[in-house]
Amino acid sequence: MAQKPKIDPHVGRLGYLQALVTEFQETESQDAKEQVLANLANFAYDPGNYQYLRQLQVLDLFLDSLSEENETLIKFAIGGLCNLCADKANKEHVLQAGGLPLIIGCLSSPNEETVLSAVTTLMYLSSPGSCSHPELTSLPVVQCMLRFSLSASTRLRNLAQIFLEDFCSPSQVAEAHSQQAHSALGIPLPKTEAPQQP
Repeated sequence: MAQKPKIDPHVGRLGYLQALVTEFQETESQDAKEQVLANLANFAYDPGNYQYLRQLQVLDLFLDSLSEENETLIKFAIGGLCNLCADKANKEHVLQAGGLPLIIGCLSSPNEETVLSAVTTLMYLSSPGSCSHPELTSLPVVQCMLRFSLSASTRLRNLAQIFLEDFCSPSQVAEAHSQQAHSALGIPLPKTEAPQQP
């Protein structure tokens, strides 16, 4: 178990968050990195921390962590981004930093929590004003959501249905249906068998 950062109780929230970021950057321990990233993702849930997290470039730290091979780091990083992208300034930062391909890449994770956070993050990024980012509802993403809509996981199935209904046009869904023979982002079909079409 990683040691808690040695923090003066009087440094305040910014100081505490800075200590976490510093520990993440300096530690060689994967366990410590996972623990710190989990803490930062939890702090990202509180809008009162958004300004500090932007100031400390935690959004970029989360985006960088999406390229890690460690699935636990990816899970916490996409969870943190999911928490932060409800905010307009954070959303714009992620879009301008080129975060979309990294987030879309999380859709192929074997970890269901990672996939759920990625789908939810795409929904936050797809809200009004994001029409300049057609990759949010590109054919591979829509095909992926169609596959997820057949998932045995109720949470994933329902989230995919909402994405298809609220963020995709009927023509996008129809095109994705017609191209289903093709692979979507290398994402395998859900582990349980999909119902057979009559």
